[in-house]
Amino acid sequence: MKFIVSSSALLKQLQQISGVINANTVLPILEDFLFEVEKNKLTVVATDLETVMKVHLEVEAKDSGKVCIPAKILIDSLKNIPDQPLTFNIDKHFAVELTSDNGKYKVMGENPDNFPKEPTADETTSFTTQSSVLVTAINKTLFAVSNDDLRPAMTGVFFEMDKKGLQFVATDAHRLVRYKRTDVSCPKTDSLIVPKKPLNLLKSALPDNEDEITISYNSNHLFVYHGSTQMSCRLIDARFPDYKVVIPADNPYKLVVNRNDFQGALRRVSIFSNKSTNQVVLNIQGSELQLAAQDVDFSFEGTERMKCQYDGEDLAIAFNARFLIEMLASSSSEEIKMELSTPTKAGIIKPIEQDENEEVLMLVMPLMLNS
Repeated sequence: MKFIVSSSALLKQLQQISGVINANTVLPILEDFLFEVEKNKLTVVATDLETVMKVHLEVEAKDSGKVCIPAKILIDSLKNIPDQPLTFNIDKHFAVELTSDNGKYKVMGENPDNFPKEPTADETTSFTTQSSVLVTAINKTLFAVSNDDLRPAMTGVFFEMDKKGLQFVATDAHRLVRYKRTDVSCPKTDSLIVPKKPLNLLKSALPDNEDEITISYNSNHLFVYHGSTQMSCRLIDARFPDYKVVIPADNPYKLVVNRNDFQGALRRVSIFSNKSTNQVVLNIQGSELQLAAQDVDFSFEGTERMKCQYDGEDLAIAFNARFLIEMLASSSSEEIKMELSTPTKAGIIKPIEQDENEEVLMLVMPLMLNS
């Protein structure tokens, strides 16, 4: 089998899917890309058995065939070859010879029959949306996903679909993010949990624009199609916790602050907090917010004051500063509103400016105040 392809076009596509490949895999063949050529079209597949990513590109080829090529050496060599047509020659023993303008490189491929089969997309439910909808949803929720493998349901993002819209929820039991879109219509009411890794891969593979993408799913897998790229992943088979019960129905105290100022103050003050809790106490009185942190073990202490708009009784409440900083970073609104009630009840953070088709709600559990 022989085909000719542009070195830079191939590298660009391979880099998009190479993130699927794990550094230490159980099966050596999982360190390879599967190359499949048919009628001037090259399909490259990468998998880690849970997630499969696939790209298509145009090549010059007279015949068709398949081969598995080790991913690392192929990407490393393509990075160092200037943009030019590359000729791939594969013999019947799967030895691969690459020919460029000035060089010839050989690598031993593997039998494509040993490459894992990808899941088939049968009995799926599908809907379309803009690429930016999914990218934004991933950016706004992924940071709140749990890393605790003992609670598998929380190690992914919960997709809730119905005819009125689509919402994404992520929680690690200390904080929760719910992102709603009303400009997407799904065929039926359904829900599924998508693992963290494929979402991270989609975030870098999909453009943040108005391109149309198709999302399909069945009971075990999610499939996402965009142009010449497609991805499928196994869903997490677990029950997502009933998150609605933890969202307080009534938090009467309202605090409005400038997002950047608040984030900067938290970053500075949290340096002096206890490293295991990252605790920062918010003291709110009238139109002044005071942030205080201390680490008793080292006699560290930091306090800072800032202006705010506050409607409610004087309040002292403690939070994990790292959680607040990550939540503020995921928002683009200039000002944010915090809804609070007592020092032991969850606080709710909402951006003041939101697009008409979206709604973001972030919840964070308070820490015990050291009296």
